[in-house]
Amino acid sequence: MAAATTSMVVVAFVIPLGLAVQTIAANEALSAAEIQARSLAPTIATVHDPVVLADLVRSAAATSPGRLSVFMPDGQIFGQPAAADANVALARTGRAFTSFGTGGANIFVPVVISASGTAVVEVAVPDSRLHRGVASAWAVLAATGLGLVLLAVLVADRSARGIVVPTRALAAAARRVSQGELKAGVAPAGPAEITEVGRAFNLLVTRIGELLAAEREAAADLSHRLRTPLTALRINVGRLPHGSEADRLGADVDAIEQAVTDVIQELRRQSHEGMSRVTDIVSAIRGRVAFWTSLANDEARPCMVDVAPGSWKVALPRDEVDTVVDVLLSNVFAHTPEKVAFRIAVEAAARNQVRLVVEDDGPGFPPSMVARGESRGGSTGLGLDIVRRAAESTGGSLSISEGKNGGARVEVVFGFPEAGRATSGASSLSAVER
Repeated sequence: MAAATTSMVVVAFVIPLGLAVQTIAANEALSAAEIQARSLAPTIATVHDPVVLADLVRSAAATSPGRLSVFMPDGQIFGQPAAADANVALARTGRAFTSFGTGGANIFVPVVISASGTAVVEVAVPDSRLHRGVASAWAVLAATGLGLVLLAVLVADRSARGIVVPTRALAAAARRVSQGELKAGVAPAGPAEITEVGRAFNLLVTRIGELLAAEREAAADLSHRLRTPLTALRINVGRLPHGSEADRLGADVDAIEQAVTDVIQELRRQSHEGMSRVTDIVSAIRGRVAFWTSLANDEARPCMVDVAPGSWKVALPRDEVDTVVDVLLSNVFAHTPEKVAFRIAVEAAARNQVRLVVEDDGPGFPPSMVARGESRGGSTGLGLDIVRRAAESTGGSLSISEGKNGGARVEVVFGFPEAGRATSGASSLSAVER
């Protein structure tokens, strides 16, 4: 920002100043040539001896800023040789003027000689004389401007470092918190405002951890309290006469009790492990592809799996990654005929992002399937909405387009932490399975 602002200011001053230098140099050369031409006019008007006049013109030409030629009324030319063109004829009418051409400028000054006619003094100033000193002046201006820009950048860098460094630390801590690291905090530093924001951030993270812990404990306690009515319900079921109805009710009670136990264990696990939710998408795809490949073999579907080398850790729990893969592949099986090929790919999307692509050779589907409840073929449209929400929770996105063979192409972009891709121990599926 400092470099851009200073550059604009420098350019706004240097360019007009450079043009002014060029104009001043040209005006100086033209002024010197015109002065010499006019100073020679009295000599031409009063000296009638051609030899003397030739010597005087030759002496003046030695100090002239350009070619000096004198066209006498009788056609004789003194000084440097030149051709009498239309400009000379125009000057004989008594008009003094300056003519500009590709090679420079020509100054014409008429001189009235009594009883003879009008002579014309021509001074031709070349471009090199018009622009003398301009290049060096521009170089000095450019060096001065560059120096000012560098000085401004250094000063701005020193001034902004105290703001940028703590702000980046705060942003990094916020990203760690978004990935479930509730113990992440910052050391308040920088200006008073940034320091206050750092303290408030630390308080916010602490409060979030307390609220989540309290919520989990309350949910676990509530689930634990359900055991009492479940126990009573089990006793009442046990008093029923033996038979299919009693067995069915007993199985239902067992299922409810198991679900309550699972809820308690999951909440306790989250309380001890925190909010960490990072999954290696390569490992997840391996597990799900193994399941869907067997179904693909049953339907004679060619299946290509291509995963770029690396360990891609997306910011989602394993079960949510499995759900995303299952939703995308179940759409392929549900909405395309048997023997239709499909492809799965995992590749880099951008910095800290990875793209999951599922493409088939079927009839495809319209983009309206992305919206909840808008689908076709009896689908509720909830599947792609789940995928979209999962992707957006990591800072990614979902997009639908037409595949290279006219089928459906679904691209899911996931975000992953700063160290989300590890090249060590990289693995690649990069295989064709049928």
